[in-house]
Amino acid sequence: MHLFPIVEFMGIRFDLSAIIAIVVTSIIVLVLARLSVRNLSVENPSKMQNFMEWIIEFVHSTIASTMPFEKAKKFVSLGMTIIVFIFVGNLLGLPFQIVTEATTEIEWLGITQAVLDSHDGHAHIAWWKSPTADLSVTAGLALVVFIIVHSLGLKWNKKHYLKHYFEPYPIFFPINLIETLAKPLTLALRLYANILAGEILITTILMLGGWGVPFMMVWQGFSIFVGAIQAFLFTILTMVYISQAAVHEDDPALSH
Repeated sequence: MHLFPIVEFMGIRFDLSAIIAIVVTSIIVLVLARLSVRNLSVENPSKMQNFMEWIIEFVHSTIASTMPFEKAKKFVSLGMTIIVFIFVGNLLGLPFQIVTEATTEIEWLGITQAVLDSHDGHAHIAWWKSPTADLSVTAGLALVVFIIVHSLGLKWNKKHYLKHYFEPYPIFFPINLIETLAKPLTLALRLYANILAGEILITTILMLGGWGVPFMMVWQGFSIFVGAIQAFLFTILTMVYISQAAVHEDDPALSH
């Protein structure tokens, strides 16, 4: 089993493999965004432009399925950022893994002699993994969504947003509060569990050596599908939560 490099700073533990993966994922998303808007043309659009326009239309339609169509355009940028970042992060897993072997203590990474002894005198350090295979990352994404949802609910739909906590009767307030707190938890755990399970399966397949090559090829293809589905689910659930909290038929705040 691989170990991940952990650095402790001011009592807080930081997983370097997750941090490196987040930085790389962010750079890839930024590069894709810049390439998609370079040399824009109405008469002769590039393949990249056509592809990104298709994604934007897909995201817009997805958001529009959760709220009135004219209001959906306000959240296209948010939806695009979430779905592209998570999809790219989901794909950056074991196929690009960087592993080094440690046979001596490395105190600043938490590789002590006790750790080495428990791994037969040598430990394999994985410097790379899908950022979404780290619960801290998915929890961070879910926390951002939680803040956005309830900030918009209080700002644009305060009356109905506060009222829903006491519906259908005031006695249901504790249940509605638990439901609200459970939403970011399920968002984080669903994404984390699916991507982590995929990486564990790939690790198991790699242990088969040459016999695992056919299984690896099949799973790598399927992992792209899984990564896309998880990115889509996270995005559409985010929009559903925003619609429930911030959008109301009687509230004209979003129609301006």
